[in-house]
Amino acid sequence: MPRSNTATGWLLAAPLTLVLAAFLVLPIVMIVIVSFWGATEFSIYPAFEFDNYRYLFGSSVAWQVFGTTFRYAFVTWALTLSIGFTVAYFLAFHVRTLTWQITLALICTVPFWTSNIIRMISWIPFLGRNGIANSTLLSMGVIDQPLEWLLFSDFSVLLTFVHINTFFMIVPILNTLLRIDKSLIEAARDAGATGPQILWNVILPLAKPGIMIGTIFVLTLVMGDFITVRFMSGSQSANVGRLISNDVGLLQYPSAAATSVVLLCTVLIVVAGLLRLVDIRKEL
Repeated sequence: MPRSNTATGWLLAAPLTLVLAAFLVLPIVMIVIVSFWGATEFSIYPAFEFDNYRYLFGSSVAWQVFGTTFRYAFVTWALTLSIGFTVAYFLAFHVRTLTWQITLALICTVPFWTSNIIRMISWIPFLGRNGIANSTLLSMGVIDQPLEWLLFSDFSVLLTFVHINTFFMIVPILNTLLRIDKSLIEAARDAGATGPQILWNVILPLAKPGIMIGTIFVLTLVMGDFITVRFMSGSQSANVGRLISNDVGLLQYPSAAATSVVLLCTVLIVVAGLLRLVDIRKEL
């Protein structure tokens, strides 16, 4: 009987396994294989050589690009965590009715009713030299001349990253905070704990799974993004995604594949490290 149940389980899992292999495992295997191929200025040829990786790790430009990618990811993570936790905390503990919690949570999804590109482009007339922000500051006398760093800079890239990805931090944190038994907070308050003490010793430890899930979402999305950097930096900055995109545009597929493999391994190492800090399955 147990053998029959095992066989039935394998049969039920077979379609999903095939889909996963076809659309996830197989493409990754192909990328890894192509990363060892060789390329000339006019052609690509199958081979097994480490020239692409040797060039990548030996390039100071590549190291700078990876550093920029990590900087974007870390700053975006810090800002989205601060904003996301604040919004989630307000919805979970200061909005009393479920109806209003759902309504306000749905309002957070409004930006997702349009594409990422439209949301990015919408910042350009706001941050431009003659945009709304500079015009307002000039009319108020706060500045004497337009601020050049508002657009096509690291500031505009990070602002857009935060705008696009904060929602992915809000949702898992809110889901975790709503699971917290309110009697624990009341017990801590009855024991004489202050608000900051309750936040630090009760709420934050119980919110760790949501924070970790949101962190994984934000870091992986930012590290793999290249459209945002291209549009909002005015092609003055680059991250790893942009490096891969440029190689693909130049038909240097082996080089792009090698960079993709390194980026994938980097993201997996980061995610594995985060998962060692918090056992999400155990704490949810």
